[in-house]
Amino acid sequence: MFDKFRDECGVFGIFGHPEAANLTYLGLYALQHRGQESAGIATADGEKMRLSRAMGHVADAFDEQALETLPGHIAIGHTRYSTAGESRLQNAQPILIDCAHGQIAIAHNGNLVNARELRDRLVRDGSIFQTSSDTEVVLHLYARSREHSVEDALVESIGQVSGAFSFVLLTKDRLIAARDPHGFRPLALGRLDDAYIVCSETCALDLIGATYVRDVEPGELLVISDGGLRSLKPFPPAQLSHCVFEHVYFARPDSYVFGKSVNEVRTELGRILASESPVDADVVSPIPDSGVCAATGFAEASGIPMQMGLIRNHYIGRTFIQPQQAIRHFSVRIKLNPVRSVLEGKRVVLVDDSLVRGTTSRKIVKMVRAAGAKEVHVRISCPPTISPCFYGVDTPSRSELIAATQQLDEIREFIEADSLAYLSLDGLLRAVKPDGRSYCTSCYTGVYPVAFPRDEQAYLQLALKAVE
Repeated sequence: MFDKFRDECGVFGIFGHPEAANLTYLGLYALQHRGQESAGIATADGEKMRLSRAMGHVADAFDEQALETLPGHIAIGHTRYSTAGESRLQNAQPILIDCAHGQIAIAHNGNLVNARELRDRLVRDGSIFQTSSDTEVVLHLYARSREHSVEDALVESIGQVSGAFSFVLLTKDRLIAARDPHGFRPLALGRLDDAYIVCSETCALDLIGATYVRDVEPGELLVISDGGLRSLKPFPPAQLSHCVFEHVYFARPDSYVFGKSVNEVRTELGRILASESPVDADVVSPIPDSGVCAATGFAEASGIPMQMGLIRNHYIGRTFIQPQQAIRHFSVRIKLNPVRSVLEGKRVVLVDDSLVRGTTSRKIVKMVRAAGAKEVHVRISCPPTISPCFYGVDTPSRSELIAATQQLDEIREFIEADSLAYLSLDGLLRAVKPDGRSYCTSCYTGVYPVAFPRDEQAYLQLALKAVE
């Protein structure tokens, strides 16, 4: 298992296209990196709604026959990695219910920090939950709302939750998108001819030939129907807290997130890292795939040539047969293999986007040394991660984060590198200029923009499955 934060979830919605299900499938395919546990699509044709969900990757969950069972010109989709709730089909999204307001389906990227409190209250009042997902809380609040219109009932229900959310919702004749007032998670609006699209990242728009229009704004509720697009701003404004880790690691480099090119931000992270922590070396080698952009910037700013000293195997299934006899560094080697001709006799700079526990970095450093590297210097294109995330990113508890319990030199000794340096927090914020202060950096500072229960262990058990 790689020493990384787990991806979150990807959401996609489309209104006004005769092949809504097929385009949603393609959109989820582009968002596969955001979650690989389950995938689902819900569709509507103005009269009836249908739902199909399955465990596994998008291509495994849907084939042509399955998509033919999902007619309609409106659709939403979801690809999931569980940050709240267990990994099982019952927790897959979208979640579809029928209530006094009619049928509605929801897909969610983020995490609701007051979900347990709301759930306990709803259960005491007689609600029966079918999943362990925090998202279901919104549906119960919606079903219990005494408001008469769908929009008013949604405003009332969503207004009671706090934390991070980018929702796409589907009724029999409407597509609705909502984003929390802090804007933690990205959500883009696009057009394909006369059809409207909302999705987690712009790479999903690119795949289907759609055009990016703008981001769904923090605190905005978009209602898309036959009458066009209506924008509501029903929630109190809040301090902007875009998740900076979207730029560091989560989003695809070809996406624009929070209005910025992910590729350019990551490359700038590498440039700043090189200026902050220079090193005499012969070659810069990224730890693929997430370290490539930062390594490009590091090489550009330092003048040290970049070469691929590690090659990643992209075709690893969920399980593989392990050898009965121990093979050195097998758990890492199944994903990465060193290129001896690049590394042998060289002073090597390994560039990666993050260092969480340090166990994988230690194995990679040993593997690079075994390939003949004379020196191994590690550069990380973000600050030390000292705190878990409570807004939809699956992180280990504080005690498992090496930078929360060890000093820099102790971490360097543990991973057995000749030198180790992280990007500074100021450098990170300069890379997302001019509005760096509108980003959430809680995983690097321990300062949380939205309060969460102080019993961290109990909260993590409820909402964030620790990385195995």
